[in-house]
Amino acid sequence: MKALQYITLPTYTTESGKTINTQLSYQTFGRSLGDAPIVLVNHALTANSNVLGENGWWNDLIGDNKCIDTQVYTVLAFNVPGNGFDEKPENLIDDYKSLTARDVAKLFLLGISQLKIKKIFAVIGGSTGGGIAWEMAAIKSDFIAHLIPIATDWKSTDWVIANCHIQDSILNNSVKPLYDARLHAMTLYRTPESFTEKFNRTLEQTQKQFVVESWLNYHGNALTKRFQLAAYKLMNHILKTVDITQGRAGFVKVASGISSAIHIVTINSDLFFKTEENWKTYTDLRRIKENVSLHEIKSIHGHDAFLIEFDQLSEMLKPIFQKKDALNEKETYHIK
Repeated sequence: MKALQYITLPTYTTESGKTINTQLSYQTFGRSLGDAPIVLVNHALTANSNVLGENGWWNDLIGDNKCIDTQVYTVLAFNVPGNGFDEKPENLIDDYKSLTARDVAKLFLLGISQLKIKKIFAVIGGSTGGGIAWEMAAIKSDFIAHLIPIATDWKSTDWVIANCHIQDSILNNSVKPLYDARLHAMTLYRTPESFTEKFNRTLEQTQKQFVVESWLNYHGNALTKRFQLAAYKLMNHILKTVDITQGRAGFVKVASGISSAIHIVTINSDLFFKTEENWKTYTDLRRIKENVSLHEIKSIHGHDAFLIEFDQLSEMLKPIFQKKDALNEKETYHIK
């Protein structure tokens, strides 16, 4: 794994009024900072900054000669403060409800400022990371050339809030909080059709249980081994707090100020971030912006399709990252 680098951020006051001091850890891949257009990748709920290489969670999308070509771009990925990836207990956030998605977006922008980056070619993120990307674009409306939110929304719907509430209850009340919360979450990230195709009611004779039960148990145990309870509570809460209109005007008014080309990627079978919500967002945006598009991944696998259907996702995004005018923009995207 590529070594983590750190930025010490100035004292920051959260949206809830709490003052915090934190380090922002990050990794870079591909071209050196200051040498190429920058693609910022925002990680999902249980992911991290390690987007490619050993244990890289987006190896099929990012890398040499991949859709986001690391021979052309600098890929930058921050860790959400408190996500535990740096394995430093002092950086965990016990008061997890003090931080929101907007706070994370502001902290990422502070980190970008310290790296002396004056413009980002693209910000891309799936699920929670996509919500943070929306928040970044709303805060600094002329900073991102291409905003690419995938399997997400500009706000946490009542459905998302409800399921985050259930997760929070499990995390605070279960005797096996990470294990039980992960079992519940995995049923939201897939679909009944995906489960049928994958398992087809097959029994695992040695364990005397259904294969689907064994699969869920595996994911519960795996997350328990690699994740920390404080980090899961925090990330679940952040997912619940996405809303670019909070304390501002309505969506159309806020979005009208975003200069970025917006490329929404939705999933037709997503049970968590419903495709109908993204189509409504697209329709609203089209009334006020020309540089907006919507792409729909066709899959039976639900929310997790953004981590499965790489061929479809790559075909949708290639026109953005293969644009000739993006490849010679050194002075536009960097101070160095």
